[in-house]
Amino acid sequence: MAEFVLKYADTRGEIHHQVANAGSEKELRDRYTQQGFLIYSIKVKGGLSASLTSRSKSKKLNIEKFLIFNQQFVTLIRAGLPILKALDLLADRLTDPKLGPHIKSVRDEVRNGTLLSDAFRMQGIFPKIYVTTVLAGEKSGSLAEVLDRFITYQKLSLAVRKKVMVSLMYPSVLIFLTLCLMVFLVTFVVPNFAELYTSMQAQLPEVTVILIAIGTSARSSILLIFGGVVALILIFRYWARKDSARIKIDAVKLRVPLAGDIWVKYQVAQFSRVLSTLLTGGIPLVQGLETAADSLGTPLLRKALDKAGKMVREGQALSASLKTTGIFPPLSIDMIEVGESTGALPIMLNSVAEFYEEDVNTRMAAALSLIEPAIMIFMGCFVAFVLIALYLPIFSLADTIR
Repeated sequence: MAEFVLKYADTRGEIHHQVANAGSEKELRDRYTQQGFLIYSIKVKGGLSASLTSRSKSKKLNIEKFLIFNQQFVTLIRAGLPILKALDLLADRLTDPKLGPHIKSVRDEVRNGTLLSDAFRMQGIFPKIYVTTVLAGEKSGSLAEVLDRFITYQKLSLAVRKKVMVSLMYPSVLIFLTLCLMVFLVTFVVPNFAELYTSMQAQLPEVTVILIAIGTSARSSILLIFGGVVALILIFRYWARKDSARIKIDAVKLRVPLAGDIWVKYQVAQFSRVLSTLLTGGIPLVQGLETAADSLGTPLLRKALDKAGKMVREGQALSASLKTTGIFPPLSIDMIEVGESTGALPIMLNSVAEFYEEDVNTRMAAALSLIEPAIMIFMGCFVAFVLIALYLPIFSLADTIR
């Protein structure tokens, strides 16, 4: 008999941590599932947490191809095929080399009598929201309808994400080209002028002397500077993997003018969309709140939502709990409060998500319309400064010759 650390939710939605003895993880899972408990994670005592493994691996899942699999899966179920037969058909026809082995493993687990949600969870690659959604479909007997809601959510989420990425593409390219131009002028053009003025033994203005000193130093140590920048980036990426570091980074994001407001509203929209999907699928509020928090990529907001989840378990309203975080915008709190009082919380959360997604798109467009001319003005000023500093001695020499 091995010892396992078990995390589960009871029928009232309260989260429990317990150490239990069992012959295997499957035996322990079956025992608690039959008692009506929702299993969040099981790990061997002293081993790595299954939830952490799941979080680290979920990044490797191709969401678009996974979405195609789910669309085909729902179509086969609606056509009347048993779940095992549908998995048989899809497992051998998937073109994604990363997804195929996991679907085959899910099929084998289901064939051995494991619940579909447990089979997906055991792979450690599928998002927690998906596993919880499948569990809700199994309990309600409407797996196809619940998966349809998940597909709709993922399509909307991907559409918003792509729109944001496309909006950021042009400014990113513009900034990169500006940096390349600055490096070219400082490390190539300026040193060539320095050689010219040295051969002429010209008296140079102070601004030209400073610029030439910077250019010649940068040219002689360009590889060292490049290596230092790469090393700093790698060190930052290693440091940023820690949750404590990411919380500090998120805190900095919150304080950035304009961008911080856009970032918060994007996260609130994502959270509202996930929670609305889970509640519509029949997941209790406490469990849905925890799953929605885990689906976010920001530790700062996850930590705040964990505190809000504890307050909800103690009997406080969701709107009041979210208000204590100090992160959610007041309008979103008011809308959620209206949804709670009218009994239409999932619908109101969906409205919150739509409102803030539209607001993010509008603010992004407005911000980018200001950033682009600002970059062009900065680039023009820099080029003008370099040209003036380099050509001032030539004008002085011309006056001397006259």
